[in-house]
Amino acid sequence: MPPRRLFAALCFAIAAAASLSAQTGRLVSGPMLGYQTHREVLIWVETADAQAVRLTYHPAGHPADLLSVTASDLSLTPAGTQIVKFVLPLLEMGQTYSYALAIDDELVTLPYGLSFKTTAPWEWRSPPPDFSFLFGSCAYFNDTPYDRPGTPYGAGTGIFQHMAKSGADFMLWGGDNLYLRESDWSSVSGIWYRYSKDRSTPDLQPLLAAMPHYATWDDHDFGPNNSNASYEFKHVTLEAFQTYWGNRTYGEPDNPGVYGKFQWGDAAFFLLDNRYHRDESETDPQWIARKTQYGRQQLDWLRQHLISLKEGNNARHSPIRFIVTGGQFLSDRVYPSSEGHSRYPAERDEILEIIRTHQIPGVIFLSGDVHYTELARRTDLLPYPLYELTSSPLSSGAHSRTLHEDASRVEGTAVQTQNYCKVAISGPPADRVITITCFDKTNKQLWQQVIRANDLKWPAP
Repeated sequence: MPPRRLFAALCFAIAAAASLSAQTGRLVSGPMLGYQTHREVLIWVETADAQAVRLTYHPAGHPADLLSVTASDLSLTPAGTQIVKFVLPLLEMGQTYSYALAIDDELVTLPYGLSFKTTAPWEWRSPPPDFSFLFGSCAYFNDTPYDRPGTPYGAGTGIFQHMAKSGADFMLWGGDNLYLRESDWSSVSGIWYRYSKDRSTPDLQPLLAAMPHYATWDDHDFGPNNSNASYEFKHVTLEAFQTYWGNRTYGEPDNPGVYGKFQWGDAAFFLLDNRYHRDESETDPQWIARKTQYGRQQLDWLRQHLISLKEGNNARHSPIRFIVTGGQFLSDRVYPSSEGHSRYPAERDEILEIIRTHQIPGVIFLSGDVHYTELARRTDLLPYPLYELTSSPLSSGAHSRTLHEDASRVEGTAVQTQNYCKVAISGPPADRVITITCFDKTNKQLWQQVIRANDLKWPAP
């Protein structure tokens, strides 16, 4: 090659290499706030084609106290994206922090601010803080090439914008947080595609950044409809779920699953896994002596935690206990395709017996799955009224048939359209009040109910 052409070729190669190196990765979804504690928080980010992601943060109003952490050598998921979980340690308690993201040294700009707040040390120092959280389930995100023909099953995603502006302290996802399709659950890459595609929904992003998020799952983010422990890719969906959510823990070292516990204010939250160890719901209980949704070890885990909350300082600081599970707990109705605890009578009785035997106060169940919302109240199971809030759906199709009569349903709380619930806990330590408000997808208030914590106590001997 003549020298002039060789020189030109070298210049072109250098320019091409420089151009390639100048390209930066991009933000796919997030940032999302994960778990929050007194001195540690998790911030989740999904990127593509990034060489490095940097997070800088500082106490609000003190930009000179800037701290920085960088993630590099990013591995690819089967969906071709990169997941980064920044765990920020040794933070100041009760402090608000501002933060920013940069991908390959390019600052990420968003139409909303980025901040988080650590837990304030109220224990032994002050009354429990007032707080609120959002609760919902069944989020379907339309994806035309992979959806059923005809009318889309998803009912729009605008509800998530309203939720982002709710002022709640955190969001609790009750399962079916996405819907795996036939084209998804049949392969590893399909599962990871669905998790990545739905997480990147634009209307979801402000909510992800607005507050911490905690989640459990149900059948549709675990596998096929009404799936159980036999699902052949359950280890894949478990990994995808753990990757895409920011819970503090998942299962136990010797017992896989998404179950875990966290504390917020004076309330303890138990996120149960009703899928990974599940016996088929259609199985006759007479054929399986211990027909289960949770498996023996998870039930023992729940038992030990509930008992420990009765003891000394635990009882003082955690008088309210929310048990979160995918299917309905209190309903006695059994109908085709039903997935609630009525199909697992021995296991439900065991959970109730744990509460009775150890006189556990302050229990409220939270569930989803059924594509309608209701508040149930039963007075025949414990010495105090046992409540269950079912909240569904967020954005999937709603239950359109006439609901069966149910004596436990609190009048006026049945909702058969897209909705979410906000649960607020407030008042002095001796008279905490739990206020539940239901909103539709336009943010119109549909109903409100008040539960007094003093009504959830065991009778004095």
